[in-house]
Amino acid sequence: MTLKFNEIAALIRPHVLGLLRIVTALLFCCHGASALFGVLVTGHGGKTVPVGQWPGWWAAVIQLVGGAFVLLGLGTRIAALLCSGSMAYAYFTVHQQHALWPIQNGGELSVLFCWVFLAIAVAGPGSLALGSLFRPAAVAAEVADRPLVMSGK
Repeated sequence: MTLKFNEIAALIRPHVLGLLRIVTALLFCCHGASALFGVLVTGHGGKTVPVGQWPGWWAAVIQLVGGAFVLLGLGTRIAALLCSGSMAYAYFTVHQQHALWPIQNGGELSVLFCWVFLAIAVAGPGSLALGSLFRPAAVAAEVADRPLVMSGK
């Protein structure tokens, strides 16, 4: 039996989505940990954001906590939507005022995180999500197999 590309893609889609979710969320958590605790970074000398400072401290909390929820696959869609929104806010309030294009204003990471988290919010967590442990197997399989495009039926 020979599998066609589309069949292989359909088989690995949940796993690739799960890995994308894990890697993206882990990187996002690292940004939050660096801003809150001064770890994992050399660029700003380990300085932390003052507690409660708007918007930096709150953004770092969203990065760490929201990123952890997405990483673990718990409440993934809502957490990813919150993470996406925080990055859209960061782009338009911090970066966009300096230049139009992300490559010019240093906003590439904000844009990438925004769009990847939005995609995760829409597509769901993929495989390897702890949230699937709390759903019956039949419901989890039905959700994972749901087509991304609505049919006219």
